[in-house]
Amino acid sequence: MATITDRVSFKARDGKSIAGRLDRPLGPIRCFALYAHCFTCTKDILSATRICRFLAENGIATLRFDFRGLGDSEGDFSQTTFTDNVEDILSAYDFMQREYKVPEILIGHSLGGTTALVAASKFKEIKAVVTINSPCHPIHVKRHFVDVEDEILWSGAGDVMIQGRPFKLQREFFDDLEKQDMKEVFKNLDAALLVLHSPNDETVNVKNANYIFSMARHPKSFIALDGVDHLITKEPDARYVAQVIHAWASRYALLYNDKKMPNIEGQVMVLESGEGKFREEIYMGVHKMIADEPPSVEGGQGLGPSPYDILLASLGACTAMTMRMYADYKKLPAYHARVNLTHRKIHGEDCADCEHKEGKIDIIDREIVLEGDLSAAQRQSLLEIAKKCPIHRTLLGEVKIKSYLKG
Repeated sequence: MATITDRVSFKARDGKSIAGRLDRPLGPIRCFALYAHCFTCTKDILSATRICRFLAENGIATLRFDFRGLGDSEGDFSQTTFTDNVEDILSAYDFMQREYKVPEILIGHSLGGTTALVAASKFKEIKAVVTINSPCHPIHVKRHFVDVEDEILWSGAGDVMIQGRPFKLQREFFDDLEKQDMKEVFKNLDAALLVLHSPNDETVNVKNANYIFSMARHPKSFIALDGVDHLITKEPDARYVAQVIHAWASRYALLYNDKKMPNIEGQVMVLESGEGKFREEIYMGVHKMIADEPPSVEGGQGLGPSPYDILLASLGACTAMTMRMYADYKKLPAYHARVNLTHRKIHGEDCADCEHKEGKIDIIDREIVLEGDLSAAQRQSLLEIAKKCPIHRTLLGEVKIKSYLKG
């Protein structure tokens, strides 16, 4: 599915501006999700960008944003705490609820996953929570700063290097980590939980995943990301994570929202998929199909019916439906019908019963096979009624197509 990324911004609880990106499908949105990035990362880290875009391809509109003091968001990171990060998620939640819909899935990577757990425990509307390579307790972060912990304890602040970048951390940051009660968080967590963790993670040991899983109540699932590094730097790994989230979450969020997808009778939307030269995605209310050209056409992949195939299918379906209505109304013993259709073009001069002889003429051959103990007269009446199906009349009637550009 084709996707688009919108730049958004919203206010944190202290009035600071938070920058975000909403990755969404161009087609129908099945549900909304929030994504919390890893510690000191940003919304634009490759793993966050890829996972959110892959989710959007599957109909999940996902908001990723920079915590205060990071990336494009306002604020001073050295003055923020874990609790501030939780509040930023709550602000993002309020923003989505106000501008779009309530997000039903909350995803967090590394410390962002721990933050997501705390935030999700405060909302009953969150149906599914996903942690990716996340520590079981925010205090795990202290392990990376043992060299400066004493300095921060005595002086109140200290300079640290995180992933090759310098940051200043305040004593309040560490004090806040100590205050977090994860047992209470899991007690209040009503959402389904998916724990994704790499056994090869050298930053956050997989034992953290075991603890998260053991503390959480059912429904809960654990999937090992074998061979995946902590930051999920490889694109195939990010796609796999998104595919797993999509498949798992459909049990808790997507199927619920499928019932609320727009169903505007008579409206059809066709979108370029971005995959292949001719592949198109077609949305008809709650229904979806793919159109393509056959491999015999340069650039075609044969992944779906061609436009002419769809045209013939429309006529065939309308024909069969019309005959069924007539047979049932007249109580005719027609228990099954099959309509075979082909399309071809011939020169007008070769068409004996065509009014126009110039150029080429479109010919649709429609073969109707009726099964049942029908008399010749009954079969003929069904053939005549087939010619009156609405699509048949549309194709033979005067049709005007009005095209215009929007935007």
